[in-house]
Amino acid sequence: MSSTPELHPLLFTTLSPFPPATSGIQAAALNATSCEEWEQTHHLLFHLASLSLLLGLSIPTTFGLHMILLRLLLMTGCGLFIVWATLYRCNLDVMVWNVVFLVINFMHLFFLLYKRRPIKIDRELRSVYKRMFEPLHVREALFQRLTGQFCTIQTLKKGQVYAAEDKTSVDERLSILLKGKMKVSYRSHFLHNIYNNAFIDSPEFRSTEMHRGEKFQVTIMAEENCKFLCWSRERLTYFLESDTFLNEVFRYLIGKDITNKLYSLNDPTLSDKLSMMQMRNSMGSSSDTDDVLNQILRGGSAGSSLQKSPDTKNSSKMKSIDEGMEDDVFEESSSKSHRIPSTSTEEV
Repeated sequence: MSSTPELHPLLFTTLSPFPPATSGIQAAALNATSCEEWEQTHHLLFHLASLSLLLGLSIPTTFGLHMILLRLLLMTGCGLFIVWATLYRCNLDVMVWNVVFLVINFMHLFFLLYKRRPIKIDRELRSVYKRMFEPLHVREALFQRLTGQFCTIQTLKKGQVYAAEDKTSVDERLSILLKGKMKVSYRSHFLHNIYNNAFIDSPEFRSTEMHRGEKFQVTIMAEENCKFLCWSRERLTYFLESDTFLNEVFRYLIGKDITNKLYSLNDPTLSDKLSMMQMRNSMGSSSDTDDVLNQILRGGSAGSSLQKSPDTKNSSKMKSIDEGMEDDVFEESSSKSHRIPSTSTEEV
């Protein structure tokens, strides 16, 4: 019997049909666990892409344009990764993922730029925004929402009546005078004037918030050709309830306007001085304004509130509402207030 010679195991390894693949897998597995051999560094595009991502994530949030710069740098990094994976690595999955990231960042960037677009306010409304709303940090986009959906610009010719006492309902509208001059009277007795950038019916708006269905207690007539901004009261109230910040802004503006009208009742010439002082955009104390509003609400109207408390104590208390007022104006108003003949509450 012939004996078969024993073959050395190394011979099988040498004669194996797939020696390179087996040895490559073994080497890769060894390298994956122990990292004995590091791969060569990637192309320069890979490092530039990583640097763009690093810079984008390092921008401080206190910087005004940090979100826009972040999106731009992320888009730059994704673009460089796409070029690197396509031309130098031929790696399809890396290219596809970075294309997805690039599209998402582009959509975010487009939305951010759209939000920062310049808002064009009508020329007729520019003065109202600059004098009344901009000092209170109301953005142009918010002001455009306020005036663009349920607001109209109306006109009155000289001699026409905006509201007639005991006839016109106070529940329909709230208006700001844009141009011209209006006169407020009670039973043919002159009370005060209304000038540009002032509410026309602010006392009625405030005093009837809890009591609907009332009528104007005064007559408001145009002494010149007038143009005014008019809101539907119901829709305006609904809009302000959905925006807390704008609701507080209206509370302050209406309270300040009522206070100015209250001062002008003491001295009819004071309304002219108030109109000049409003050019300075002086802002006052909201707490004092709320005190005046509470007095007016308890009295039922601006006139009755004035007659119930014409003393100089309230005048000094309301002095801080308009810091831009000159001291001599209020001294003159206070000196004249005690010479006003007393009238009954029913007459006012």
